[in-house]
Amino acid sequence: MGCQLYVVIEAGDAAPERLAAAFGAADLASVLIVPPAGRPLDAAAARPLIEVAQRRGAAALVATDARLARSLGADGVHLGSPADPGDAYQAARAILGPSGVIGVDPGISRHDAMTLAEAGADYIAFGAPAHLKDRDKARTRRDELVAWWAEIFQVPCVAFDVETAQEADALAAAGVDFVAVTLPAGQSAAAARDLVAAIAAAIGARETAS
Repeated sequence: MGCQLYVVIEAGDAAPERLAAAFGAADLASVLIVPPAGRPLDAAAARPLIEVAQRRGAAALVATDARLARSLGADGVHLGSPADPGDAYQAARAILGPSGVIGVDPGISRHDAMTLAEAGADYIAFGAPAHLKDRDKARTRRDELVAWWAEIFQVPCVAFDVETAQEADALAAAGVDFVAVTLPAGQSAAAARDLVAAIAAAIGARETAS
């Protein structure tokens, strides 16, 4: 299977509408639910997003909190740059069991990425986090890690912080399995639909009817 779409959606007001609009633009393989900036993710905000994702056949993942993922019936959890990735992975696996999806962002550590894959992580993620001020350097480093991983390893790889169709096209050409696009709080449903449609077209994801 070729490169697929992975959506990161900030919970909060109108988030279900943004997510529904994204599904109207393209097939989404996975949906990661994250809290709005400066706030924790609560069950009431996450539950409707999990329902939308699963109803459309996508894997619904919760950021960081494996216990919350389990209690809400999500498909798994994404661990974003934990201080000790190995310990964080093992703790999440103990909570979610062998069938839960656990993806991990090891930062820039190739050693941690390989160790996590050997331990059983379902995917490895590389990103260009927004807090890094040198955006060109951050993207270049992400792209180099993606290309390295795709050439050598079988465990799927997700490229995070993809902002444009051009980035998505280059990452797909490098062999990444998923490109992750963020739908932030405050974004309109129309803007979410247009962004997802553009990136889907760049990677060749099959469009669906609205």
